[in-house]
Amino acid sequence: MIEATTAESGFRHEAFFYADADEFLAGTVPFVQEGLEAGEAILVALPRSNRERLDAALGEDGGRVLFTEMEDLGRNPARIIPAWRDFLDAHSGDGQEVRGIGEPIWPGRTAAELDECERHESLLNLAFIGGRPWSLMCPYDTTHLDQGVLREAEHNHPIVCRHGEAGDSGSYLAPEARSSLDGRLAPAPRDAVEMLFTVRTLSDLRRFVDEQARLLGLGSSRIDDFVLAANELAINSLRHGGGRGTLRIWRAGDVVVCEVDDEGRIDRPLVGRERPRPDQMGGRGLWLANQVCDLVQVRSGGAGSTVRLRMSLVER
Repeated sequence: MIEATTAESGFRHEAFFYADADEFLAGTVPFVQEGLEAGEAILVALPRSNRERLDAALGEDGGRVLFTEMEDLGRNPARIIPAWRDFLDAHSGDGQEVRGIGEPIWPGRTAAELDECERHESLLNLAFIGGRPWSLMCPYDTTHLDQGVLREAEHNHPIVCRHGEAGDSGSYLAPEARSSLDGRLAPAPRDAVEMLFTVRTLSDLRRFVDEQARLLGLGSSRIDDFVLAANELAINSLRHGGGRGTLRIWRAGDVVVCEVDDEGRIDRPLVGRERPRPDQMGGRGLWLANQVCDLVQVRSGGAGSTVRLRMSLVER
């Protein structure tokens, strides 16, 4: 069954459940060493503590692996699929096989981040199905993550490894079975400030976002990016959402949040996760938003679309 799943997709996507540091190394070290022995290119994206742990366990072999810290790469989970695509593309011409380890979900992630990470894990199956064969192991800390998170991992990975034994998930849901754009975000709070906009008020919208973000405490170094992202969302609404929209902005703890609602419908699950071509006209708005914001949430259905930007008060 595992072989059939892998052959059909060309992409082996495995959730690796571990309970402690020893079990983490017992699974990841052989996975990396197997790839090195086969001459494969390997990218490892882990939270800092696990990255350091695996690098130390590999010894000299660690120098043959490309490491990156997931706190940087995956702060916004929408940036992860493009990174894997870049790595695959970098080795597409030399015939070298590829494998990777990616742990976007770690203890301490906020509820909003967890939701987007789980949607990202499902989208991996859509992004790489039918492409060149490669293997991705996604570790999950069973001691510190909620059971609900682990159940979602079983839904999002065709293969699950427990206690060193890999097998079919049994509850895997193919990406076409549910859309990453489905669902609703929690309503904006009552103290959110709101602006209705049209093409005639786009410049007013930029000033509005700038002023409100400053009042809410966003630092000057982050203001320009936030305004850029909000402007791109508004332009999308003007072009594809009925020529008007509603923008709201508020503060949630140490995060400034901005959302744009319109009457349009988004039908591309990977929107914002596909690098625009150099000659591409349009279609860059959500990509730019994902590059500059800490988190971008997209929900769309028959009632319209909502895109929510989140920017931490302190640049991480």
